[in-house]
Amino acid sequence: MQGILYEEPSVWQFFFVTCLLGGWAAWMTGKACAQTWRSFVQLFAYMLGLGIAVRFIHHALFGGTMFSLQYYIVDTIVLMILGFIGYQYTRTNQMVTQYSWLYERASLLSWKPKG
Repeated sequence: MQGILYEEPSVWQFFFVTCLLGGWAAWMTGKACAQTWRSFVQLFAYMLGLGIAVRFIHHALFGGTMFSLQYYIVDTIVLMILGFIGYQYTRTNQMVTQYSWLYERASLLSWKPKG
């Protein structure tokens, strides 16, 4: 997997920077977008910018390449997955809390009309 998904000598560096630090930031960005009733398109744009920030952290802390399209895409996909899950989780909580007379929780990430 090294060289395909990450360039660091250890998978733990990829996990720490992309999944843990970047993933937390992506989750919080998704949560903020959902709480302010923003769209998926805006969240998508924010994740593109966050992907650049994560590439910079890889570069600054571990000497990774800053401008690598392959690793930028991998990092951004991981961030988008976590960001969109955070968005949907928060939106589900909003819908079943604020509109409890209309909707009930169908799963962690979805709601359905009461009936």
